[in-house]
Amino acid sequence: MTDPADRVLSRASLAAGNPTGWFDQLYTAAERGEAEVPWTRGEPNVDLADWVEPGEGRRALVVGSALGDDAELLASHGWAVTAFDVAPTAVKAARARFPDSAVDYVVADLLAPPGEWRHAFDLVVEIINVQAMPREYRPKALSALAGFLAPDGTLLVSEVAEESTDTETWVGPPWPFNRAEIASIAQDGVHLVSLETIRDGGRYWAEFTR
Repeated sequence: MTDPADRVLSRASLAAGNPTGWFDQLYTAAERGEAEVPWTRGEPNVDLADWVEPGEGRRALVVGSALGDDAELLASHGWAVTAFDVAPTAVKAARARFPDSAVDYVVADLLAPPGEWRHAFDLVVEIINVQAMPREYRPKALSALAGFLAPDGTLLVSEVAEESTDTETWVGPPWPFNRAEIASIAQDGVHLVSLETIRDGGRYWAEFTR
């Protein structure tokens, strides 16, 4: 059985010391009809849709925005949304899907984010992105997440839950999170509000504030 393109590309990228380069390779292959992007479903994340509240003009940041569904959901509820992805092809596709969008779609890297984003957002949404990175890269990514959050803001994080997987046989990406990793986002003045498992224990859903 042939491995899916995301696993093949990620292994090659990681072997070259580039933990994020494979994302654009995957989107480019998908654009040519040669691969599938497994996390794009043409609709917003259902858990975010259940959570969403009026933005009233407050600033939101969507991490790893892919083809834009989560960003557009927030924008439709009154958030002033910046949405970024490390893959230029994904950003281009999101802009093309939503040509009249108020969302600011930009190319950026979670491991080296723009300095002006520090403490700049009232809502930060991270859903199943950091789990695509092996553990040695995660502390830097999680620190960046905490750094985006403005005082009194909300940070939402959802990842595959390690406790629901057989880690002995698991083949990534993604690589599941454990509770301690999720809780470690509580740094730089950020505090954990709640951490629960959802989807029959398959995912964590965590909320933080500053």
